[in-house]
Amino acid sequence: MSTIEQIASLEKGQTLPLQRDVDAISIPFGKTVTLPEDCVVSVMQAKGSSVSVGYEGRLYLIEGSNLDALGLEPLPRPTLSEEASEEEIERFVWDQLRTCFDPEIPVNIVDLGLVYGCRIERLISGERVVTIRMTLTAPGCGMGDVIAADARNKILGASQIDRVHLDIVFDPPWSREMMSDEAKLELGMF
Repeated sequence: MSTIEQIASLEKGQTLPLQRDVDAISIPFGKTVTLPEDCVVSVMQAKGSSVSVGYEGRLYLIEGSNLDALGLEPLPRPTLSEEASEEEIERFVWDQLRTCFDPEIPVNIVDLGLVYGCRIERLISGERVVTIRMTLTAPGCGMGDVIAADARNKILGASQIDRVHLDIVFDPPWSREMMSDEAKLELGMF
């Protein structure tokens, strides 16, 4: 069974002891914290290449490269070959965005219609900067920092990308019409 299949087989509420100390993104703050070895976490959502867990009344996101802490095979950090073309770099960015989920919604942020655009620029210094223009399902949604941290960490796996900037906007406001048909089906919104 592949790691993605193992992630998908985790059930909400399933408890797991951590096999080692692990860095996790705190929800909704988006800050990296270390959860201690042997603590017992509860699976909240297992989608894409990461798992949201609960511990001591708080939520955390454990990325794919740290899944061995949950007793699963870790996923390698996403990377690109050094010879990647501009088109391959842009495809990589979009592919990584499709592995990012709002910890409360089982649909990736691209299919959810949260990503309005992505621009990749080469600065005079030679640095390559990715700017992502996205929104949240509601202005008061507290998951923006978590989603941004998850996307940034995944996209920075490519050595060709030096910085990632996520620009959270609320114009135009998000609506369910922005979701893909697959997302609407997944959420029962047809």
